Amino acid sequence: MKKIAVNTRLLRKNAMDGIGWVTYNILKELTLSHPEIEFHFLFDSGIENEFLFSKNIVPHNLFPPAKHALLNIVWFEWSAKNLLHKLKPDLFFSPDGILCLGWKGKQYGIVHDVNFVHRPKDLKQTNRIYYNYFIPKSIETACRIGTVSEYSKKDIINVYKTSSDKIDVIHLGINDFFYPLDKPAQQEIKNRFTGGCDYFIFIGTISPRKNINRLMKAFELFKQQTNSNLKLVIAGKEMYRTSELHELKLKLKNGNDIIFTGRLSNDDLSALLASSFCLTFVPLIEGFGLPPVEAMQCDVPVIASNVTSVPEVVGNAGLLVNPFNVDEIRDAMIAIYTNNDLRSTLIERGKERKNQFQWKNTAQEIWISMQKCL
Repeated sequence: MKKIAVNTRLLRKNAMDGIGWVTYNILKELTLSHPEIEFHFLFDSGIENEFLFSKNIVPHNLFPPAKHALLNIVWFEWSAKNLLHKLKPDLFFSPDGILCLGWKGKQYGIVHDVNFVHRPKDLKQTNRIYYNYFIPKSIETACRIGTVSEYSKKDIINVYKTSSDKIDVIHLGINDFFYPLDKPAQQEIKNRFTGGCDYFIFIGTISPRKNINRLMKAFELFKQQTNSNLKLVIAGKEMYRTSELHELKLKLKNGNDIIFTGRLSNDDLSALLASSFCLTFVPLIEGFGLPPVEAMQCDVPVIASNVTSVPEVVGNAGLLVNPFNVDEIRDAMIAIYTNNDLRSTLIERGKERKNQFQWKNTAQEIWISMQKCL
């Protein structure tokens, strides 16, 4: 029986963000569909039964919890390396792209993006140094890598001069806890979060590259021009330099109509998205960007950036805007607010486009790519 060891340190109960959910969904599909493989899951924060998807999984909890750059290095280059030497797997698979440089066996990583190269100040200095050292070394070490968009593939090739033959594009899926809600359920959510008002929504981790400052300024202009009672909900974990956003909120005339929810449970996040008037997702740079397809799954129209990977994901099922242009973001918000036909058209297009994003397909693409190493 072949053995595949997997970095599962981002599978953390009630604390998963984008790459954590990618890891969860890919591994759930892979382990169930390949009972002939013995999967060894390498955790860092304890073993949770909900992540042991099938009987062919052997869990290991490795010290220390890899919560920051220095501990990451210890986890990969001491604990994981020692276990890999003991297990001698046919492949080490890392869904977050960081590989074990001290182990000489075959390794496969998913490199989601190299945004840290283009926007270094969006990260803490320790993370910046860590990624700039370990990502290129991991790409070099890997027998093959996957990435999540044609944009990211081209970016990796341009930045690191990696051969295009070494990289496969893997299309992501949609978390199954996102789904539409009926009108009474939507109103209940509105009553709970926004005093019964309709609202634009952003979902995702709160960091400078998500461009939330310009989104807030565009919302202020939207409010001034329309005098509507719509709110703006910012839903997600606050990561870095978020005090600037709270200071901006205090300065804006309509700042009280901007609501920061912090991290939410899966059920609350899904319900909040499904009850929203429109998703406003205008990052400056993105390797893939799950929120637009999650909005499509919830029958919610999308305003999205026209840069990097986002147009590739959204296609014709969203209103694309220049994320550097506050007026353009405002105009899109006004268009969605004033034109019901446009809103309905985008929702219908989203219902079609979301079918392209399924985790079974993602897992199959990963498996085909991995086979080139095995």
